[in-house]
Amino acid sequence: MGPLSGTTILDLTSVLMGPYATQILADMGANVIKVESPEGDIVRQIGPGRTPGMGGMFLNVNRGKRSIVIDLKHPEGRNALLHLAREANAVVYNVRPQAMARLGLGYEELAAINPAIVYVGVFGYGQSGPYASKPAYDDLIQGASAVPTLTAAAGDGTPRYVPITMADRIVGLMAVNAILGGLMHQQRTGQGQRIDVPMFESMAEFVLIDHLGGLTYDPPLDGGGYSRLLSRHRRPYQTRDGHICALIYNDKQWRSFFESIGRPELLNDPRFASHAARLKRIDEIYEEVGHIFLERTTAEWRDLLERADIPVMPMHTLETILDDPHLDAVGFFRTVEHPVEGQIRQMRVPSTWSVTQPEARGPAPALGEHGRDILADAGFSINEIDRLVQQKAVHLATRP
Repeated sequence: MGPLSGTTILDLTSVLMGPYATQILADMGANVIKVESPEGDIVRQIGPGRTPGMGGMFLNVNRGKRSIVIDLKHPEGRNALLHLAREANAVVYNVRPQAMARLGLGYEELAAINPAIVYVGVFGYGQSGPYASKPAYDDLIQGASAVPTLTAAAGDGTPRYVPITMADRIVGLMAVNAILGGLMHQQRTGQGQRIDVPMFESMAEFVLIDHLGGLTYDPPLDGGGYSRLLSRHRRPYQTRDGHICALIYNDKQWRSFFESIGRPELLNDPRFASHAARLKRIDEIYEEVGHIFLERTTAEWRDLLERADIPVMPMHTLETILDDPHLDAVGFFRTVEHPVEGQIRQMRVPSTWSVTQPEARGPAPALGEHGRDILADAGFSINEIDRLVQQKAVHLATRP
């Protein structure tokens, strides 16, 4: 029994940000009902995959959910959704609020039938600013929150997006926090509320905690930016035969490093005297250390650094991480039998709980797979379900 067992979440989200958040809730034991359009979540099409509509990315952000296909533009489809919302603890959506209002599914409509509903929107921008109605995607939000500017400053001057859907995942985690806070308030008071989790503001805060720097003050003390993170030499160190990830950070680690490589004279170099002194010359220091790392092999450096108690890790590839001995020991990857896809590799919930351990509650669903069961659980009769299907307000499906 997960910590959210007995909680029902109506998941109207698609793509990555919303589904990532609701999968975390499903892992915690919530009954997550994924409401999809007749075309299905677009991420179903992102390959590779063995079966159409069941791509790898979809499998990794939708496990443990039940899928129902409802045409929310159809009046009877909307009514079916409202019926489901009567018993739901929360509804989560990630289209613009204006689109929800056009569907007649705004907060006021849902609160009218379920005053305790926690109504959570995860979308681009706060609704009191001039960007309120603009569309938003991960790339756009990375750009607006200065991520490409920072990668340019730390690299060759070319602005680049981080090659993961970073904004989607970060804001998805913030949405989980908001949903859980809303559910806690609901549990204590019986009262629902509307919660907006805007991507732009969320990512601006996330980035600026590191990089606001001297701009925190009025008047500013500098132009902002954390120098260590922006050093163009902050990267995995090249060794004689590969690369390694190491961070020599505090005074003790620097002393241990110089002693281990036989360069104790550097302990008297004023550049290394303190953390503040190192930050002032960080580019120069990282570059010099980079030359030192070329003198040994990756294995030699890993042995030396571990004996010196200096933080070090391998620089994995997407393939070698699958064989990492630590991940193997904690059972991070497991091979499971998916009823549609056959054997797939699945990642476990990273956190460890002593009583209510979250875990995958089942595989990612086929499109509309659980529609009949969901409607029956909500009190629809067989005849009512068949009528909704005939009207094409609801589309039923079974596993391929």
